[in-house]
Amino acid sequence: MSLAITIELGDADLQRFVDAAKRAQQEAKNLTPQQITEAASKLLADGHKVQLPNFIAERLAKLDSMIAMANDDGFALPEEDRQHVLACLTYFANPQDIIPDDVPVLGYLDDAIMIELCVRELEHEIEAYEDFVAYRKSEAAARGVDPSTLKTQRHEWAEARRVELIDRMRKRRGQSYQSNGGWRPVLFSVKA
Repeated sequence: MSLAITIELGDADLQRFVDAAKRAQQEAKNLTPQQITEAASKLLADGHKVQLPNFIAERLAKLDSMIAMANDDGFALPEEDRQHVLACLTYFANPQDIIPDDVPVLGYLDDAIMIELCVRELEHEIEAYEDFVAYRKSEAAARGVDPSTLKTQRHEWAEARRVELIDRMRKRRGQSYQSNGGWRPVLFSVKA
């Protein structure tokens, strides 16, 4: 038997997550990008050690794309865009999240909600990255390139597609977030 539950977060609820994200960003301001992504990766690893409800496990899986995108030198996300991704990931680098992760069943609920908010914030970045990964995998297979090198090296044959996807990402994001002449994150800010 399964049960469908819908959770609606009002403005005050969302503000709690925005405030928590801002606190996390402030506390993570001295962390390196590697430390931020390692902390988010630890959340994933810890989540795999416990039995999680499917709705939480599904969202934790989405975190993996954000981490991979930030670390993928082959995709080479421009620095400003990479900082947006890292700003989203800082929440997962903070051990002081809204619900402590060691609370059975519910400990990852706030993380799942924050991941959902990050996915919405980074919708166009994630879509471009996943398109690039699929293209790169297909082309690597056709060219006989070792897939293990693809995340650490840029390949000339993938560069045109990468540039095209980055451009598409920015155009789509610009259409979604027109304010003061440029894109501004809705929930997360970039380190100064």
